[in-house]
Order: sequence, then C-alpha cells, then structure tokens
Amino acid sequence: MSMEASSSEIILEEWNGSSSTKLSRTATITASPSLRIQRSGGRFTHVWRRLLQAFVPEGFPSSVTPDYVPFQVWDLLQGLSTYIRTMLSTQALLSAIGVGEKSATVIGATFQWFLRDLTGMLGGILFTFYQGSNLDSNAKMWRLVADLMNDLGMLMDLVSPLFPSAFVLVVCLGSLSRSFTGVASGATRAALTQHFALQSNAADISAKEGSQETVATMIGMALGMVLARITMGHALAIWFSFLSLTLFHMYANYKAVRCLALNSLNAERSSILLEHFMKNGLVLSPEKVSRMEHVLPMWTTSWSSKSAKQMHMQVHFGARVSSFNHLELMDLLHSAGSHYKKAKYLLVEKKGIVSAILHKDSTAADALQSFFHALVMASLTEKSKSVHLESQSWMDKEYGVFIQKLRSSGWKTERLLSHSIIWKANWICGPLDSKID
Repeated sequence: MSMEASSSEIILEEWNGSSSTKLSRTATITASPSLRIQRSGGRFTHVWRRLLQAFVPEGFPSSVTPDYVPFQVWDLLQGLSTYIRTMLSTQALLSAIGVGEKSATVIGATFQWFLRDLTGMLGGILFTFYQGSNLDSNAKMWRLVADLMNDLGMLMDLVSPLFPSAFVLVVCLGSLSRSFTGVASGATRAALTQHFALQSNAADISAKEGSQETVATMIGMALGMVLARITMGHALAIWFSFLSLTLFHMYANYKAVRCLALNSLNAERSSILLEHFMKNGLVLSPEKVSRMEHVLPMWTTSWSSKSAKQMHMQVHFGARVSSFNHLELMDLLHSAGSHYKKAKYLLVEKKGIVSAILHKDSTAADALQSFFHALVMASLTEKSKSVHLESQSWMDKEYGVFIQKLRSSGWKTERLLSHSIIWKANWICGPLDSKID
C-alpha cells in the first residue's frame, strides 16, 4: 500500500475569491514526477480582482441584497452631480464673502463663515430632536427629503451674491437646510446599510461605500473645477448648468429610492400587506410592496389619491390616555375589562380613527400585534357596528397565519418601525370589591 501511495499523482490547486460562487483557480501544483507549479489567469485579472475588492463588499454579490447594485449606481450618479454643483455654489459663496476683493477683511469673512456653521449645527440638533425617531420608519421618504434640502441649501449659496444686504441671512438659511441633510442622510444610510447586509457585514458595506463615495467625490470635484472655470463670468451658463444638474440629481435620487425593496414593517407597508391579505388571503413580496408604497411625503400625493385613504392613516399609534374625553375613557375602561383582558394594549375607535394604547410592559411583538389589530378595526369601521368583537374574531383566526406567511415571504416580523412611543399605560382588572392596601 505504501508503494501505491508513493506512486500516485497528487494535485494541489489554489483558488482565489471571497465568495464560494465567485472562486477562480489561480494555480495548480503537481508533485509527480517532480514539483511543478502551473499558474492560471493573467496578472491583469488578478490585479483587477484585488482592485475591485476595495469597492465591493466581501462575498459580493451573495453577501448583499439584490437591490444593492441598482441603488448604488443611482446613488453614485446623484452624488457625482452634487459634487459638481458644490464647486459652482462654493465659488458664488466665496465671491459674496469677498475673496479676491481688497475691501474685504479677514475678520469679517471669518465671522460670516462662523455664523453659517453655527446655524447649521443648531439646526442639526433641533432636527434630530423633532424627527430623529421617525427616520428609521420612513427611510425612503427621508432619504429624498434630505437630498431635496441639500439642493435648497446649494441654491441659497448660489443666490447669496444677489442679495448683499441679506447675505448672512441667506447663507444661514442654506446652512440650516444642509444641516437637515446631514442628519437625515446619515441616519437613513445606516438603516439602508443594515438592510443590504445579508451576512452581518454592515461594517464592510459601509467601508466599501466610503471608497465608492471617495472616487465619486474626486471625479465630481475635478469636473466641477472644469465647469466652474468654463462658466466663470457667465451667469446664464452657471444657472443653466446648476439647474440642469439639480434636475438630474432629483431624478437619480428618486430612481435610487425606487430601487429599494425593504423587508422591514412600517406603518404604510403593514397597511398594504394587511389590506391585500384580507382581500385575497395572500401576502405580497417586498418587491411588489416597494412599487406600491409612497416615497414622497404624503401631502405631495394626497391631491391625486383622495379617494384611496390608506388604513394606517386612520390609526393613532401610542395614544396618551389623558387626551381622551369622559365618554372615551368610559369606553376605554370597559374595553380593558372585556375585550383586552389578556392583551398588552387597548384600542379605542371614534369617528373612524382607531387609537392604540400600549401597556407599560408591552414588548415589540405586542406593539406589532396592536398595530395590525388597529388596522383590522379601522378596515371594519364603515362595515360593522361591533368593531371590537369582529376585529378580535379576525385576530384570533387569522393573525397567526398572517404572521407566518409574512415570515415565509421574507418579511421581518420582529418589530414595527414606528415613531418613538413615549406614552404608555397600566391597567389592573379585578373584582369591584377588591381593595388595595
């Protein structure tokens, strides 16, 4: 047996690649009759593969969701247009401050720049205070709003030389607008990175996105410097270039957001899924729901869909108990002792609006269940008078099946993405003659 083992040919192969589906053989080593190394592939191929690893996540494309590539393409294009326009707006801003003029003073320009930055910092803090908890639940919408505010900020910088008497006010408003962009864009980007990560590789995706952004920045700055040089002294050419690039920027942002197929549950996606399930017994995929949900603020599309009021707009989630009047409180107490004895939430319906009150010990699963229950009740307000009984009956029969179908369709059912719930309640159900010591 030792003679057979020594006379047999042993082949050792070297493979390269971060994904099992993207491996390529780079070398073959044989030991018979003598040691021989045969390399596969050209040096250029190896260098190109190593270069690509600096810009795409490890294990690409199996390590990211299918919507990663189209989103990144459109996102880089909109980023490129932003950096080109930045050169035009910065040029206008510097000329308005007085760069190149003998009458301008250093301390004056420094003070104006300081006020501009200070306004932006304060604006970012205020925006985080008022909207920070809503960015996760509406990542698509806030992504668009962030870039729209950035466009507005650049426009302010560009028009600042036209209003020398109100220059400080104009540039401060522009800085305030861009501060909203910084907060909203950063927060939504973090949410999207978590969505793209299929192998707990959010950090790698974020790092590679930084490399992509760096290249786009360098190209955009170079093109912007060329464009600024060509259009210098030609106001019409500057405005035409700026407005054209802004329109493209808005279009690219819209296309990027439309590419996303988020599988997390927020108010609107939950409403779309439940409404379709109650009609057909089927659960839509994240890709289909992404084509149906709004990516613009609701007020921008309300004029075209007045008759199609979605169920989630009829739900007041996380209501405050003390905000109800006497009759509503009586209904609430009755519900706590009858319909929701075992539940960690209470529901109250008035004039088609369903208010959901969470128990102080409620979990993420309880919050999700309460919201779906409120949606079911909202759908029955115009069809039935006993909405509590009928909605509870539907929940008892269908809710478990509905959640199971959501999971099998790729939806994340661990929690509901919503605004921060700061008002909760506690209720104790017992006999009337019980005493509390």
